[in-house]
Amino acid sequence: MNKAALLIEFFEKTSPWKQGVNELREIIMSTELEETYKWQFPTYTLKGKNVIAIGNFKGWFGIWFFQGVFLTDPLQVLTNAQEGKTKAMRHWKFDSIKNLPHEDILTYINEAIANQKAGKVVKVEKKKKTTKPLVMPELLADLLVEDESLKAAFYGLSEARQRGHADYINEVKQMSTKEKRLAKILPLIRAGRPVQDLYNKS
Repeated sequence: MNKAALLIEFFEKTSPWKQGVNELREIIMSTELEETYKWQFPTYTLKGKNVIAIGNFKGWFGIWFFQGVFLTDPLQVLTNAQEGKTKAMRHWKFDSIKNLPHEDILTYINEAIANQKAGKVVKVEKKKKTTKPLVMPELLADLLVEDESLKAAFYGLSEARQRGHADYINEVKQMSTKEKRLAKILPLIRAGRPVQDLYNKS
């Protein structure tokens, strides 16, 4: 089903809030925002950036502002989408379709648009990648002490490749299997190649 059909289905769906969500839509459509459909809800964007969306749930309907944290909220009606986790998004919930404050809603929407144009956006912090520590197998460590050329080759590898070779030995328990695996990776280490080349048949 295309987005246009999904939007029709959303707004035509029988629910206690049908009139309310359609009134919200009319208010939003009077602005410069463009209507689309994302995450199962009507979503309104400015130059491709999410600004607001309409929600229709069992106990309430309303608007969520993707960057609502920047709204002045003079009526004190906004709530955090998920307290303690959500940094930017704020909800304005309604539990009655009577006397929706159209002018106030429009004021909030226009402020959200202005904020978007001004670049007021909470930047998502990228999670730092945790680097898995290198756990050196005893068999390999002993061999590196004995063989200087092998030691130079091993520590000339990237950290990821060093871990790959070490893990290849560590992931098995039997000493005989560890020894067999060590023999397999020695040529790769000397050639500066990753352990994955053992599985490359090309």
